[in-house]
Formats: sequence, structure tokens, C-alpha cells
Amino acid sequence: MSVCEGRETGPEGLVSALVEKGVLGDDWLPAFRAVPRHRFVPDVIWPGRAGMNRQSDRMVRTEDPAAWWAVVHRDVPITTQWDDGAYTGPGRGRTPSSSSSMPTMVASMLAALDVEQDSTVLEIGTGTGWNAALLSHRLGSENVVTVEVDARSAGEARRRLAHAGFTPRCVVGDGARGCPEHAPYDRVIATCSIGAVPEAWIEQTRPGGVIVTPWGPTYGGEAVARLTVAGDGTASGPFVGSSAFMRLRAQRKNLPPVPACPDGRAERRTTDLSPDDVGDWIHMFVIGVRVPDLFCRVDPGVEGAYRLWLYDTALTSWASAGFDKGRTAFPVHQSGPRRLWDELETAYRWWEAHGRPGFERFGLTIAEGGRTDVWLDEPTAVLQAATA
Repeated sequence: MSVCEGRETGPEGLVSALVEKGVLGDDWLPAFRAVPRHRFVPDVIWPGRAGMNRQSDRMVRTEDPAAWWAVVHRDVPITTQWDDGAYTGPGRGRTPSSSSSMPTMVASMLAALDVEQDSTVLEIGTGTGWNAALLSHRLGSENVVTVEVDARSAGEARRRLAHAGFTPRCVVGDGARGCPEHAPYDRVIATCSIGAVPEAWIEQTRPGGVIVTPWGPTYGGEAVARLTVAGDGTASGPFVGSSAFMRLRAQRKNLPPVPACPDGRAERRTTDLSPDDVGDWIHMFVIGVRVPDLFCRVDPGVEGAYRLWLYDTALTSWASAGFDKGRTAFPVHQSGPRRLWDELETAYRWWEAHGRPGFERFGLTIAEGGRTDVWLDEPTAVLQAATA
């Protein structure tokens, strides 16, 4: 590899790419230059693709060091663990359970954290340790506490951090509990997604402090929320961009198994809303917020055809909508006391009627008693569940 090639695919090339994208500013630039990603990526990885939750096959550093080096310094997410460590390869496991996040996302979330020089930070999800290292370089190790539920991952991250000269407090435990021993914190940042903001995070954040966390409803779709904590135990703030993180283990979706063959007593209709037009990340987010107990499955067919199945989490009702290329009317079947496709369509039409808002127009409030409110444009405009 030549010097020029090393620059293009190495640490400085990645830093330059983040600067050009506008996600890495002067405040975090020294940390990203001093703490290169490759020092915090294991030898065995499964590279991902930007904007996609799909992983390539296993890559081993000792088998192809040049390819490993090039991938690590691309702006892509990298899966580092499957099935809570039970699967090691070759190929891919069933469910990814730890990763090195996409560098654009790392830089964006650190920017949203808006730290000051003496800020104390609680990180939820140590992972490989890279994010904790960046925080430690910027703030000093003594101001960083990082929590990891997986003991093996925590131990490996601790070793990488020490080798790089950083000694943040590395705690093995359930991230949903935070780390009360060292609270309160000025900032909390989560590198895993949630569907409910743990009460402990708010309690352990100083009034006026900030929580940056990915949040998403059951149905799908997800974005990073930047919440300011108030003195009364509430927190509120806007979403600052879409995201796709693995769930906090304590909040993994535990969806019921669906019947292999739903009963045939179904109401039939057609719709001009294509199932293919409601599958973007923002669509799933809006549908999930307005129909909070909805989840879906996809049954693939041939030549791009498929059937979208909808269920409520209590399994009282189901619906399906078929997609075939070239159709303008799509068959819908619905059964049970609810009409789930109608509820989905109502949520989508609401989104259309409000100007097809992106994530940046939505916000999140954790009210008294832990109630979660999603709002549009301002905290008083709370989205209510859809009514078909």
C-alpha cells in the first residue's frame, strides 16, 4: 500500500470524509485525529453498509489485513458480535448484538451532546470502547463513566482503552440502571436504541443536563432524541436525525409468535396505497407512533412480489396487504375486532396531510409518571394514537 493509498483509506482519510460531510467540527476534530477507529475494532468483524442494516460475511484481519484496514476506515457500521457472543462464524449469526457504529453517527451524536470542558458524561453501551475513548480525550478519563452489559465486551474495551492511555470508569451492568454510584452527570449518551427512556437516566442527570439517545416505536423507524432534563423529573427535546441502533438488551422487542396460518374469516377490500410506499424509515416511525402496538412481518413471493402482514401485540387482530409490481390497486384482508391496515393507512395519510415531515420536525417528551409523548413541531402538539 502506498502512502497516498494509506491516506485515502486510513485514519486521516476517514477524518477528512467526516469533515467534508459537515458532521465533524473543530471541537471534536482533535479527538478523532488522536483516537483512530482501528485501535478499537476487533480482528474479526462483519462490515455493514451505510444506511442499511445488512452485514457482509465475516472478515478476519489476519486473513486479509489490507481489506480489514480499508473497511475500518470507511464510513460504515461494523458488526462485532452476533447473538450475544454465542455465534462466532464463519458467515453471519442470527441477530447482531454489538457493533462499531457508523462514524458519521458517532460524530453527529457527540456534537448533539454539546459538552463543555468540565462536563461529566455517562455512556450507555461501551461496545468496542471507541466512543468512550473519544469522550475521554475531549473531557479527561476522570469525567467519563461507561456501562456495558456484556462482560466480555467490557473487558476487551477496557484493555483497548488502557492501551490507548485512557482510564474511564468501565462498569459491567444493565445500562437501563445507569450508574448511580457516580451520578449526577451533565450528559448521558446511549449507543443503543430504546423504546422508553429509563427513569434512572433522568434521575442521574443534573437539571439542565442533556440526554442523547436513539428512540424508536415497536413498529420500526428510529431517530436520535436530544432531551433536556428539567428539575421536576421530566425531559424534552427534538429528534436530530434518523438512526438504526441495536436495542438496549433490557428493552429488546419481545414480540409474540404469529400464527403460521391466520384464520380465513377476513374482510376483503382493495387500497390504492401500495405496501411498497409505507416502508421507509420515516413511514415506519410515524406508523409506530400513531399505532403503538402494531408490528409487521413480510412474506416474500416471486419476482419482487410480497405480502405485508400486520398484527397487534395482543394478537387480537391481523391484516395483510399484497404487493405486485405494476399494480395500482392492492388486495387487503383484515380480521379481528380491529382493522389494522385501516389504522396504518390513517397514520400514513396523517403524515401526508401534515406536509410529509422528516424526523427533524418531531420531538420527544418524557412527562411526569414516565409517560412518553411524541410531538410535531412543538411540545404541545402531541401525536395521538390513530383512529381509523
